[in-house]
Amino acid sequence: MNRQVDVLVIGAGPAGLAAVIAAKEDGIDNLLVLEREHESGGILRQCIHNGFGLHRFGEELTGPEYAQRDIDRAAELGIEIQTDTTVLSVSHAREVTCVSAKHGLQIIQAKAIVLAMGCRERPRGALGTPGTRCAGIYSAGTAQKFVNLEGYMPGKRVVILGSGDIGLIMARRMTLQGAKVLACVELMPYSSGLNRNIVQCLNDYNIPLYLSHTVVDIKGRERLTGVTVARVDEHRQPIPGSEIEFDCDTLLLSVGLLPENELSEGAGVKLSPVTMGAEVNDALATSVPGIFACGNVLHVHDLVDHVSNESFRAGRAAAAFARGELDDMEEIAVRDGEGVRGVVPQRIRKGAAQGVDLMFRPTSVYKNAACVVTCGEREVARKRALIFTPGEMAVVSLKPDAVAGLDGPVTVRIERS
Repeated sequence: MNRQVDVLVIGAGPAGLAAVIAAKEDGIDNLLVLEREHESGGILRQCIHNGFGLHRFGEELTGPEYAQRDIDRAAELGIEIQTDTTVLSVSHAREVTCVSAKHGLQIIQAKAIVLAMGCRERPRGALGTPGTRCAGIYSAGTAQKFVNLEGYMPGKRVVILGSGDIGLIMARRMTLQGAKVLACVELMPYSSGLNRNIVQCLNDYNIPLYLSHTVVDIKGRERLTGVTVARVDEHRQPIPGSEIEFDCDTLLLSVGLLPENELSEGAGVKLSPVTMGAEVNDALATSVPGIFACGNVLHVHDLVDHVSNESFRAGRAAAAFARGELDDMEEIAVRDGEGVRGVVPQRIRKGAAQGVDLMFRPTSVYKNAACVVTCGEREVARKRALIFTPGEMAVVSLKPDAVAGLDGPVTVRIERS
C-alpha cells in the first residue's frame, strides 16, 4: 500500500499526540500517526501515580488521565492513529516504510515528519557490573509495567541502583505493594531525580539513599540472592573496605534513559553526542529538511507538561513546512558553556520573530548561582536560582527582542555567585 500525507507523526505517546493535535488545529487535515504499541498514550499508561498536568492543566492528574485527555482530543479532531504498527525505516526524502498485521507493508510519503519515538532505559549490559546473569534484575520501567499493568510483583526484598525518577517512584510503589526496599544507591554525589520524588518516595518511607555508592557485585545463580554495594571516590572507583552487603531477591536499575534514535539515524538526521537526540533549531527542525523532533526522543525531560509544550511547537512547525510556509533562515549556533550540558535547541534562526526557551542540564550542583546567556561579549539573558542540579532540567528564556538582536554564536553558562 502506498499513500501520501501532509504530516506524519511517529509515536503516539504524549509528544506524538501533542504534535499531531497542534498540526490538526493549525489547519492540516491529511494526518497520520504510527504507534508500535497496542494503545496510544506511551509510557504514561503505566505511570499510575499523580503529579502530572500541574503546569499544563493546573491540576494533578495520574499518567493515564493525562494521556486520555490528548487521546480524547485526537479522537474529537478525527485524527487517524494506526496502532500495532512498526516503522522499519525513514528516508532522507521523508519516505516511511512500516508494517502491521492490519495494513500489511505500507510505504508512506510525507511532506513533513515529526519524530516522537520517546526513549528507552539503559540496560545492565551498559553498566559493566560484575556478577552472574541471574533472574531478579529488571529495569525500573519494566518492573513498573509488571506491577501497574500486568499485576505481577518482581520480588519482595529490593535494592534500587540509580536515583532516576522512575527508580524513585518504584521505591514507593514496591513499598506500597508490600515489598521491603532496602536502599536506593546512586553513583554520583547527588540524585539524578526530582527533589520532590526524593522527599515523597524515599524520605516519607524511610528508604535510605546512598550517594557516591554503586553495586560492585551481584550474587546468585538461578535467582538473585544479594548485592554488594561500595562507596566510590572522586573518580567513581570503588573504595576497598567500604562494602555493604544486602540480602535481596530483586535489583531494579534506574541508571538513565536513551533517546530511541535508530530511525533518526537512518534518515540521516544529525545527532548530538551530548543529549543523544537530534540537533534542532528553535522550530524543532532537524538537519534534514521537513523532519522535526520533540519529546524524549530529542532530549530526556523531567515533566510531561514540558514535553507537550515542546511538541505543540513541533507540530505547528511541521504544519507550516507542509504548507511551504517555513522559510529557510540563517542560523546561529548555541553552545554549552561552563556548568552546562546539552543545551536544546542547538541552533536559533536569525531573525526569528518569537522568543526561545533554552533547556539544559547543569553538570553539577550549583547553589545561589545564575544562568547567563551571552552573544560574544554581550549578555542577552540572565536567570538566578537558589539551586541548579543535574536532576532537574533548567530553562532560560530569550525574549523576542533578544533573539532579533543576535548576530553571532550564543553561549549558555552557569555563573557562581
